[in-house]
Amino acid sequence: MANDMEKSHPQPAAGATESTSPVGKPEPRSRGLQWGSIIRFISMLLIVGALVTMLRSLPFDQAMSAMKDWIGGLGVWGPVVLALLYVVATVLFVPGTILTFVAGAIFGLALGTVTVSIGSTLGACAAFLIARYGAREKVAKLAQGNRHFGAIDRAIAEGGWKIVGLLRLSPAIPFNLQNYLYGLTPIKFWPYAVTSWIAMLPGTFLYVYIGHVTGAAIGGERQRSVAEWAMLAVGLLATVVVTVYVTRLANRKLKEQVDESNQGDLATSTVEEVTHDKPAPSLRRTVMLAVVAIVLVAAAAYVRWNAGDIESKLASLFGPPQVEMQEAYAGSTSSSKVDHALLNQLLQQHVDRDGWVDYAALQGEEDQLDDYLATVADAPFDQLGRNEKLALLINGYNAATLKLILDHWPVDSIMDIAELQRWDAERWIVGGQTWSLNQIEHEQIRPNFAEPRVHFALVCAAVGCPPLRNEAYDASRLEDQLREQTEYVHQHETWFQFARDPPTLRLTKLYNWYGDDFEQTAGSVPAFAARYSPSLRKVFDAGSVPALRWLPYDWSLNSRQNKRPR
Repeated sequence: MANDMEKSHPQPAAGATESTSPVGKPEPRSRGLQWGSIIRFISMLLIVGALVTMLRSLPFDQAMSAMKDWIGGLGVWGPVVLALLYVVATVLFVPGTILTFVAGAIFGLALGTVTVSIGSTLGACAAFLIARYGAREKVAKLAQGNRHFGAIDRAIAEGGWKIVGLLRLSPAIPFNLQNYLYGLTPIKFWPYAVTSWIAMLPGTFLYVYIGHVTGAAIGGERQRSVAEWAMLAVGLLATVVVTVYVTRLANRKLKEQVDESNQGDLATSTVEEVTHDKPAPSLRRTVMLAVVAIVLVAAAAYVRWNAGDIESKLASLFGPPQVEMQEAYAGSTSSSKVDHALLNQLLQQHVDRDGWVDYAALQGEEDQLDDYLATVADAPFDQLGRNEKLALLINGYNAATLKLILDHWPVDSIMDIAELQRWDAERWIVGGQTWSLNQIEHEQIRPNFAEPRVHFALVCAAVGCPPLRNEAYDASRLEDQLREQTEYVHQHETWFQFARDPPTLRLTKLYNWYGDDFEQTAGSVPAFAARYSPSLRKVFDAGSVPALRWLPYDWSLNSRQNKRPR
């Protein structure tokens, strides 16, 4: 009977516990693991959603454009400077992702990949040499705290450059940390350098590609066709798929290599930690991931509902300088006048009523444009009255912009011109003084004329700019001309869009870049825009404040070839 009972109720096997659950019922630990996986999955979804929300709400395009302008303005030295910045960032443990994106946006796929590849490889070599010869003790202490390093060290001792290559392709250890840890291993310098360079190329190309696609919508890129966008998207998807495939292949091969090199000396659990091959879930990691998700969701919610204020503050870091507008020439009287007839004639012939410019035809009369700029240069500025001064500065600015485009013709965008030759080039003479376009706007007009409507009169030769008026500004009609320009802007969707339900106001980024100028005049940006929109005015009078968003700014050239509905 006892034997029968033992057969019917077998004893637990060695090492088993009394908590073993009946067949068909999951153990409490299994249920905990399932819930942990679900929580981690939801947390990752929330983190991705929060990051996407913040990326769409914050003006990262301004930061990217600012860096593009600076590096792009360096000309042939731009790639050299970016590569050196990459070296410094690598040595200092600073992630170089943003620099990789910028390289793709500015230099394109080929030159961007070469630039980042050189910079990242030199940085990796510098960190390697520092670890091996300069700061070995400090790096050794850092390695002691890394549970993966022992396995890597033993694997490299036998596998050499092959292990380095697999680790570069695998995300097992962060890039910047790898560079220093390799300096403590037996690997020789040149095999390390060459292997690192080759193995880092796939990841480098992927991030440069992302930067290239991102840059297509920022700064000086022309408008792309649907087919071009489709090709870019397909290329990006293919690059991601190939990179993921190579990474997974490297993970599997790395596990095999480490197993072979560490027979009996390296536990399987350690191998899995090194390769990140199905790491054991932990309560601590689950909790931390959930906390990060909650924090990012809260941050994304705050950014989403306060995007206007945040973007305005960030714009001051990357946009034009703030000034206190005042009427410096309100009491000045005119004892002289400037003849703008020559510019008026050119504008009427080569600019249509919607501001599209026939640059090819204008190039044939560039001599007349030069003659007008000579008139501007010789103008007796101190003898002019308030409106005469402002008309001269506006006309001089716009004529100089036309000349700038002709000097670099043909171009697809004013942003294709190097920054140092664009708005910061001190080459334009107005009233006997030599200024840059930025100086004319930010030092001569904005601080001396309490007139924010000037932002709708100054033209930067882009589709996103207000239209170039097909007549010169005239002191006797200046008020009417500025009013008409401002009304035109607020009657066309390129610069002004307003929806009643829910109340949403979308404005040209000119309002964002020069928001302080409009606030000084009307108290707020929406209040100024409401002066020129009856429908928006009614909403304001009813006590409702619409949500404020910014319209995309198209830097394509304002040529007749690019003509489109406003």
